[in-house]
Amino acid sequence: MNNFLDPAILFFIFGVLAGFAKSNLEIPQPIARFLSLYLLMALGLKGGFALYESGITTEVITSLGGAIFMAILVPSIGYLILSQKLKKLDAAAVAATYGSISAVTFITASQSLDELGIHYGGHMAAAMALMESPAIIFAIIVASKIRSQQQTHDVARPSLGKIFHESFTDGGQLLLLGSMIIGIISGDVAHEVLAPFSIDLFKGILSFFLLDMGLHAARNISELKNKPAICFYYAILGPVSHAIIALILAKLLGLELGNAILLMVLSSSASYIAVPAVLRQSLPEVSPALYMGMSLGLTFSLNIIFGIPLYTYLAQLWI
Repeated sequence: MNNFLDPAILFFIFGVLAGFAKSNLEIPQPIARFLSLYLLMALGLKGGFALYESGITTEVITSLGGAIFMAILVPSIGYLILSQKLKKLDAAAVAATYGSISAVTFITASQSLDELGIHYGGHMAAAMALMESPAIIFAIIVASKIRSQQQTHDVARPSLGKIFHESFTDGGQLLLLGSMIIGIISGDVAHEVLAPFSIDLFKGILSFFLLDMGLHAARNISELKNKPAICFYYAILGPVSHAIIALILAKLLGLELGNAILLMVLSSSASYIAVPAVLRQSLPEVSPALYMGMSLGLTFSLNIIFGIPLYTYLAQLWI
C-alpha cells in the first residue's frame, strides 16, 4: 500500500490517466532527455560512492555474474516461447527487448529500497549496465540466422561491429558508468559536495520523469490493438516469471536482500529506449509498435505500480 502513497508513483499514475484522457499535457523531449540523463548520473555517482566504501567483494563479483547470466537466459527463454506463436523475427525483437533492462524501473526500485531502509550494493548499477548489451547481440545473431535460412538478403543491415559499438557506447549507459567511476575515484569529498545535486533533488526529478513516462505508457498501450494474444500474456506474465527465476538464482548465489530485489527488478524489466533504437536499424522488418507497446505500454506500467512491491515482498519471504 505504501507504494501507492509514494509521490513518484502517484505522478506516474496521474500521467497514465492524463494520457488515457488524451490530454495535451506533455514534457518537451529535450527536458525529458535531460531528466533521464540526470537520473543516470545521480545513480552512477551513488553507486560509485558506495563502491568506494565497500570495495570489490565476493558479493560484488557474484552479483555481476548473476546479472550477466540472467541477461543471456531471459532472451533465450523468451525467444523459445514467443517463436511458437509469432514470426521468428518478431519473436527475436521482443525477446531482445525483454532480455535487456529498464533503467527507470531500476532507479524507481532503488529509491523504494532507500525508503524501506533495505541496503543494496552500489555495484548493482554496474550490473544494470552489463545487462544492456547481451540481448541486443542475441537478437542480431538470431535475426542473421533466420535471414540466412530464409535466404533474404534484400534488407540493408548495419555491421555487427557497428552494433557492438552502439550498444557499448550508448550515451546513457556511458554516463552511468562514467559517473560511477568518478564516484569511486573522488570518494567522500565528492559525496559531500554533490549531495545537494545527486541526493536532495533526486526524488523530485524522478517524480517529474515518471509523469512523462506515464503519458508515454498510456499512449503506447493502444499500439497493441489486433496483436496476437501471446503478446499480452507475455508482457504481463513474462516479467513475473523472470523475476522468480532471478530470485531462485539469488538464493543459490547467497545474495543480500537488497541485491536480490534489484536483480529481480532488472530481470523483469524491458527496454524501451536503447534496444528499440538498435532494433529499428537491425530488424526493420519488425514494427516498433509491437515491442514498444508491450514493454512501455504494459510491462513498464505494471512493474512500476505492482511489480516492485511484489518482488520486494517475495524476496523478503525467501532471502
